Order: sequence, then structure tokens, then C-alpha cells
Amino acid sequence: MSATTSRKDKKPKWPKTVTEGNVKVMIYKRTTPNGKTGFMLAYKQDGKRKFDSYADESQAIDQATQKARQLATLGAKASELTGDDLRAYVATMDTLKPLGLSLGRVIETMVQAVEITGSLENVVGACRFFIERNKRTTPKPVAQVVTELLEVKAARGAAPRYLQDLRNRLNLFAGSFVKDASNVTTADLQAWFDAKKFGSQNFMGYRRVIHLLFEFAIARGYAVDNPAAAMERVKVKHGQTQIFTPDEIARLLASASPAFLPCIAIGAFAGLRSAEIERLEWSDIDLAGGHITVGADKAKTASRRVVPICANLGAWLASVDDKKGNIWKGDHNEFYYAQEDTATAAGLKWKANALRHSYASYRFAQTGDAGRVAGELGNSAAVVHKHYRELVKSAEAVKWFGVTPEQPANVVALPVAASAA
Repeated sequence: MSATTSRKDKKPKWPKTVTEGNVKVMIYKRTTPNGKTGFMLAYKQDGKRKFDSYADESQAIDQATQKARQLATLGAKASELTGDDLRAYVATMDTLKPLGLSLGRVIETMVQAVEITGSLENVVGACRFFIERNKRTTPKPVAQVVTELLEVKAARGAAPRYLQDLRNRLNLFAGSFVKDASNVTTADLQAWFDAKKFGSQNFMGYRRVIHLLFEFAIARGYAVDNPAAAMERVKVKHGQTQIFTPDEIARLLASASPAFLPCIAIGAFAGLRSAEIERLEWSDIDLAGGHITVGADKAKTASRRVVPICANLGAWLASVDDKKGNIWKGDHNEFYYAQEDTATAAGLKWKANALRHSYASYRFAQTGDAGRVAGELGNSAAVVHKHYRELVKSAEAVKWFGVTPEQPANVVALPVAASAA
């Protein structure tokens, strides 16, 4: 006779439960899609159902125990929160919700960022730097930016000589940088300047126009920053201010061609720059009113000024027969050659910018008023004080402004032999 054994069904071992205080973490045993056995933790955190998977049972139990303790501890700490703490938490969660970020993830990331940068302030600075460096730009080769800049400057009425200086410098620069403007770095620029071995004056001249180029590029979205701004600066050493003596200016005027004589007279007795004289017209000169108007379109500083015509300058200009059109009828190169030819004919060496320097020096000695002289020159009183103060005596100023067409003998020249001795 067969016997039937009756038994109670044993309680299944799964799922298992790990409890810590009011926290429960369930462990489920399951078969994975690839046929292997796996273990899954299930628990609640931040009001959401969470699941973690493990391949090993002991590891799953260990992790469940740790998670239960962690959540229980958080629960205990949460019970200690004040009303203000809870309100701050709710406000923070509301702020993070539109961004799809959890508070835990944000804190974890922020702690890591502070550890990397050293402080919370540095984190903010790094973010701003990133935004600046990752602005959207329109790719534009350096050469094309140069062309566009020159076109804009020309359309706005920039002086031809200024445009030529920009063109010469920037075309040389563009020839060495066959890349987009946004890809040029300060290190690139510094290496280029170092290789060129520019003198201090030329160095700063190129730095100035390249800085202008990248400011232009930034304004039009071709670059995010100006690599020239961080470049080193070099001190430009100016030589000693050179001037002509009353005797020398008399000899220059006596040796000048009729076409070049008014240019020398205006430079010596009104202090205009050579470039301004080249652009000056007879219509800008009011002999009856006793002044020269240097318009904004002719002045280096693009600022209009009025310069008085002293008595001896009036006499020299009155002696000129052709008073129509430009004061100087030739081009820039011819102006330079006229200077050299006049100096050679007078038995002198031409001194760079000496006509303007002479006027400033003798005029300051004559008036003692730096502000007045600065206004006539189109610069600042500080420059007048720095470069022209006490270079000559007032008695020499009387001789300087006493050189006239009628009485050039106001200045007695030394005999050649005595001078050579």
C-alpha cells in the first residue's frame, strides 16, 4: 500500500528583506535575459522607487544593508530639520526641477568643482571663462577681416595716409596668419612679434593696429576675445628733441623752392605736422583774420583746431604768388625729397619733426603758457611741459619769430670756416 506524505509548503527564501528602523530594502532573486541569476535591490529614496542590480548574492545583501543604514540615518537627520530648513529644501528642489537635476547630484558635482578650482568663487569664474570662450562666432580668415576693416575705415573717411599705414601693417600680419581670426592666440602673436625683431617704435605700432583688428573682429562676431590685449608692451625710447636755430630756419627758407617755401614757413611758425601741411589748402588760411583752420579731416587727432598766424608767418605766406588749391602740390614722397633737397641746399642736415618741435619750443618760451601752446599744436599741456620746457630762451624766441622775407638778416649766420672750427 502506498502511503501519501502530507507536508506544509516551506516559506520561500525570496524575496529577502533588510530592515533598519523604519527603512526596508527588498532583495529579489531573478533570472536575467541571458539566463544567469541576478539579484535586485528595491527601496524608496526621495519619494521615488529605486532599483539596483548585482550579480552576486552576498554583494547584494551587503549593499542592501548599507543602503538601509544610509536611508535610516538620513531619515533621522531629516526629523531634526527646522521649518526654515524644510522651506530652503523645497525652494532648492523647485529651482532644480526645471533643470532636471537632483539635489544630491548637484551637491556632488559642486563639491568636485570646488576641489578642482580651490573655491566657490573660482567655480563661478571658470564658468564665466567657459561661456566667453564658447560664444558662437562666424568663421572668418584673418585676411578677410583685414579687408573688411580697411573697407569700413575707408567708407568712414579715414585719412589716406592712415589707411596706407593700416594696409601695410595688417597685410604683412595677415600673410603670416592663414587661419580664422577666432583661432589666433596671444602666444601666436607673441611668437610672431619675437620672430620679427621689431624695434620698440615699430613693435608698438604693429601692436596698436593688430589690437584694433581684433576689437573689430569681436564687434562683428569673428572672435571671442582680443589676443593682442594680453601681449607685452615695450617702452618706446624717444630721442632728444631736435630743433632748428633761428639761423638755420633763415637758411632753409632762403634755400627752399617757391613750391616748398610755404610748407617750411607753416611748419616753423605755426607748428603744423607734416601730414597736416600736406593736406592743407589755401582756403584754410585766413591771412586777413590771422589764423589757420586745421579741420578735423586734416588733423592727426581728427579734432578741429585754429592756429594763429604770427606776424612773420603772415609775411612769408603773403609773399607766395600761387594761393590756390593745396599748399603742397606734390605727393608724400615728393614732400620728403623736398625736405632733403632744401636742407642740402642750405648746407644743413634735415632734422626729423624739427619744424614742429622748433615752433613748440620757441612759442612756449615766448608765451610761457603750456595750455595755449598745446591748443595750437593739437596735443596736451603735459606733452608741451615734458618735451619743450626751457629748451630755448625768450631772447632766442624773439629771433625765431623775427625771421621775415624782408629782414632775414635779423639772424646773423656764422661764417662757414668759423662754424667748422
